[in-house]
Amino acid sequence: MSSPCDNCHAGCCRSFAVPVTGADILRIERDLDLAFWDFACRWADPDGKIARKYAPHFYFEDEPSTPFVICLSHQPSRFHKGTSKCRFLVEGQPDDENPMGQARCGIYNSRPMACRCFPTKFNSTGELTVLHDVPTRGRKETHPAYELCPRNWTVDEVDPISAPQDLTVAKFEMNFFHSLASVWNRAPRSFEVFPDFLKLVYSRRVVSEVDELEPKTIPLPNVDQQRKAA
Repeated sequence: MSSPCDNCHAGCCRSFAVPVTGADILRIERDLDLAFWDFACRWADPDGKIARKYAPHFYFEDEPSTPFVICLSHQPSRFHKGTSKCRFLVEGQPDDENPMGQARCGIYNSRPMACRCFPTKFNSTGELTVLHDVPTRGRKETHPAYELCPRNWTVDEVDPISAPQDLTVAKFEMNFFHSLASVWNRAPRSFEVFPDFLKLVYSRRVVSEVDELEPKTIPLPNVDQQRKAA
């Protein structure tokens, strides 16, 4: 399906810190054979502009009063000096026809749910998929790299099958990530052990019927002990 993304310089992938869930992280690790530290980071979010009442805040022992959001990391743009871009954005050389260059997602099939859902949301009943009004710019900076969609989206450019499915999975996984954050934040630990915490928790999401316990709660694994044993 065609969309405003075709031939775009991907201003969204330059403007935003993309929140990820544990499921997003583990999928990228598995599909691309990468480590957590190769692509994920924590972004300080004292004003909530990154979380936007969507992603959870995590706290860590080195900065116990600072709320962080777990996101894809950014790196400097190759072609647009002084700007940054998503770690996975593949940039194209600017030319006369495309002065900002064309860009594409380097992990499209493994991209986070937040990226899959852009620019849609559920309506108040959760039955209909609604197109967001995308702003002109993603950041206050005036650099044209941070300009967003080159034209408005239309409803026929959103897949009526995959769009609500993506929104449903995104909501489910982010709700689970919020629960995970509440467990972590009871006793914040070092950011260095956070990836091990994720792996331990997500490894326990599938149980046999005879082992199923009520009420269902997220366990608080002893990450430090596990690391010493390894």
